[in-house]
Amino acid sequence: MAYFMARARQGTVECMTNIIDSVRSDRDTIFRQLSELVAFNSVHNEPGLEDQAQDASQWVKAALEEAGATVETIETTDGSTAILGERKGEEGAKTVLLYSHYDVVPAGDRAAWEADPFTLTERESADGSTRWYGRGAADCKGNVAMHLAALRALEANGGTKVNLKYLIEGSEERGGEGLSQLIKDRPELFAADAILIADAGNAAVGQPTLTTSLRGGAQIEVEVNTLAAPVHSGQFGGAAPDAVKALMRTLDSLTDEYGRTTIDGVDTSAHWQGQEYPAEAFRGDAQLLEGTEIMGSKDPEGATPVADMVWSRPAISVTGFTSTPVAEAVNAVPATAAAKLNLRVPAGTDARAIGEAVCEHVKNHAPWGAHVKAEVVEANAGFSTDPKKPAVALLGHCLSEAYGKDTAAQGMGGSIPLTTELQEAHPNAEIALYGVEEPKCTIHSANESVDPTEIEHVAAAEALFLQRYA
Repeated sequence: MAYFMARARQGTVECMTNIIDSVRSDRDTIFRQLSELVAFNSVHNEPGLEDQAQDASQWVKAALEEAGATVETIETTDGSTAILGERKGEEGAKTVLLYSHYDVVPAGDRAAWEADPFTLTERESADGSTRWYGRGAADCKGNVAMHLAALRALEANGGTKVNLKYLIEGSEERGGEGLSQLIKDRPELFAADAILIADAGNAAVGQPTLTTSLRGGAQIEVEVNTLAAPVHSGQFGGAAPDAVKALMRTLDSLTDEYGRTTIDGVDTSAHWQGQEYPAEAFRGDAQLLEGTEIMGSKDPEGATPVADMVWSRPAISVTGFTSTPVAEAVNAVPATAAAKLNLRVPAGTDARAIGEAVCEHVKNHAPWGAHVKAEVVEANAGFSTDPKKPAVALLGHCLSEAYGKDTAAQGMGGSIPLTTELQEAHPNAEIALYGVEEPKCTIHSANESVDPTEIEHVAAAEALFLQRYA
């Protein structure tokens, strides 16, 4: 028995080595494909860029067909094109759905880019590593290229028995409403035993990571009124209630003296059970200015761990504030002020209910009898998965083998409504979140980039998973 176990382990090691070698030798093809895909300025629903988005969808279709998939393109209700590919496996075999998206966020200020954002550029980063720069290089065209590389490595090393489905959508960055409706209308298209969503990434370069928790969220609009109209500050200032000050004090009540979120009637003290987020790593990832403090770090009874703050507790950001612009300021006491709040909540909690609690909180904490309007204008649920489930655990093992170190579990601050929609449509499917992104990618910012070794390692792990999951 020991002999056969040793032979099995040897075969596993050889298989992993062969797959990794296949992916590494494929770097030129990966770069070429990613270059071609990055060249499309594929922002969904952007006037003047309709052809770019359509051409990107056609590129994905052709790439999947070249890889042996039968492809269907579906025009969704939001005007985007969803690409669905399928490769049949053995009769009765399990089905795996692989997801990514080809749309991107706008490039923004071109002057902030060191090179053309739509020309994939290889250059050395500050730490001496090689990175590929371009809009979508990581989020999420790098994951599309990773899926294709995994399939080539798989075919070069014995193939797989599983049934493969590919879902590459075109409006994720603008809400993905078209795909959401398609899941409701035709849930059978997405039926699978395992759904692997490549739209996340590692805690750091070289650290294999599964994202096991996504925050839910809500958008809240708040308006404070104190006067029928602005009044002269010389005549009434000091006694007339300033609406801007009233709103500032109201919003400040949502944070304790150490910077931690507080909401009346809501537990804001939970602890993260997975991979920690080192404070110094967070400082660098979040680009904190020198001397600024991480929220919750100065409590004399002990700093609140970063992971608790960003993955396990509600968080509120003031994403918009309206009053008199500085350039238009006059000597008058403001009568009205408004703010937009972005609420993030941990997985497993009710985003809308907590948003309503925030509305009640601000109404109850407004000073000087100020009139407050507060409304939840949008809410979405979070998502969590158990890393011990068979398919998720297997992917974790494959990532560990590809990287040569243990796979970590982390939360992610962003929300991906697709996860909950697919889970509701197919309750028995196991969903895993992973990908080629990591903090140095600076997704959604100028000079977005990807480390090519991340594409290689994740592709190797995905190929190995597809072999073993059969």
